[in-house]
Amino acid sequence: MRTLQVYAADPTHSRGRRVPEPAPEYRSEFQRDRDRIIHSTAFRRLEYKTQVFVNHEGDLFRTRLTHTLEVAQIARTIARVLGLNEDLTEAITLAHDLGHTPFGHAGQDALNDCMRPYGGFEHNLQSLRVVDELEERYAEFAGLNLSFETREGILKHCSKKNARQLGALGERFINGTQPSLEAQLANLADEIAYNSHDVDDGLRAGFITVEEVKATALLGELFERVHREHPTLPARRVIYQVVRHMISLQVADLIEASRAAIANAQPGSIDDVRAQSKPLLRFSDAMRHRHTELKQFLFRNLYRHHRVNRMNAKSKRIIRELFDAFFNSPNLLPPQQQERADILETQTGEAGRARAVADYIAGMTDRFAIDEHEKLFDPRRLT
Repeated sequence: MRTLQVYAADPTHSRGRRVPEPAPEYRSEFQRDRDRIIHSTAFRRLEYKTQVFVNHEGDLFRTRLTHTLEVAQIARTIARVLGLNEDLTEAITLAHDLGHTPFGHAGQDALNDCMRPYGGFEHNLQSLRVVDELEERYAEFAGLNLSFETREGILKHCSKKNARQLGALGERFINGTQPSLEAQLANLADEIAYNSHDVDDGLRAGFITVEEVKATALLGELFERVHREHPTLPARRVIYQVVRHMISLQVADLIEASRAAIANAQPGSIDDVRAQSKPLLRFSDAMRHRHTELKQFLFRNLYRHHRVNRMNAKSKRIIRELFDAFFNSPNLLPPQQQERADILETQTGEAGRARAVADYIAGMTDRFAIDEHEKLFDPRRLT
C-alpha cells in the first residue's frame, strides 16, 4: 500500500456522509464513492453527451465519458507521484461532469438562460445535485450519499449566494479558502485533458490545421521536436505523438511547480491545505501563459468555427424549446417527472417546476434530447 503524505485526504478521517452509514468492510470510504459513481445512471449517460462534437457527428471524437476517463487517468498518475489519495482523486474526476447537459457548453448556456428567472443553471452545482438528490438507487437515502471530500471536489466553483445554501460545503467560497489537494488536482487534470484532446479532435475534424496550431508556442515546439525525431512519420501519427508529448509536458510541469509550492507552504495536514488563500497545485508561470494562449486559439478557431456554431445554434434551440414546452405544459412530461414537478412546485412555486424541468433536460443524452424534440414538434412523430 502506498504511503499518503500528511496533507493528503485520509479516508479514515473523512468528514463523513450526509446520511451516516456503517464503514465499508473491504473498501475505503473513497473507494466506495468511486464505485457508486461508476454504477450510477448519470455516469453511463456521459457516453452519449457532447464534449465538443455532438455524438452522432463521428465515432472517433471524444464524448463526455471518454473525456472523463482521460481526466481520471491523468489525475491518478499525478496523485500517485505527489502522494495524494488516488481513490478520492479518481472519484472526483469521474463525477465532475455528471451534471452536464446534452450538447456540451451550448446546452448549459441555453438551459441557464431558461432558468435565469428561477435561480439559473450551472453544471457544477447540477453534478452535486445529481449525487445528492437525483440518483435513485438506494433504499436508505436519495442520491449516492457520497463523502464530504468527494462532494467538495465536485463543486469546483460556486457563487457566494449559492454557497450560503450549502452549509459546510459552501464555506470555502465564502471565506476564500481552498479544497483538498485531490480536488485541486481534479480541476487541473481536467484542463490538461480538454486542451489536449480538443486539439486532437479539432485536427481530426479538419476544423483547425496543423499549420495553425504550430503558431502557438506549446504546439509549435512539439511539432518541431516530433519532426526532428521522426522525419518520415505519417501525419496522423505525428499528431498523436504531439498530443502525447503535450500531455506529458503539462503533467511534468504541474508536478514540479506543485512540489515547489507545497515545499514552500509546508502544510502539515489537509486542514492546512484548506486554510491556504491560494491553491497549492499549479502550473509554472510559463506553462500557465502557454495554456492561456492555447485556450484563446481554441476559442477563436475551434469553439467558434462556423460548423460548431451551427450545431450550437441547433442545440440551443432544442434545449429552449424543450424547456418552454415542458414548463408551460408539465403534462407533456413523463409520469415520474410530472410527479416530481408537482412536488417541487408545491414547495417553491414556479421555481420548483422550472427546476424539475431543468433536472429532466440536463439528464438527457444528445440523442435522447433530439428524439424528445422530434416527438414534441414533428407532427409525423406521435410517440
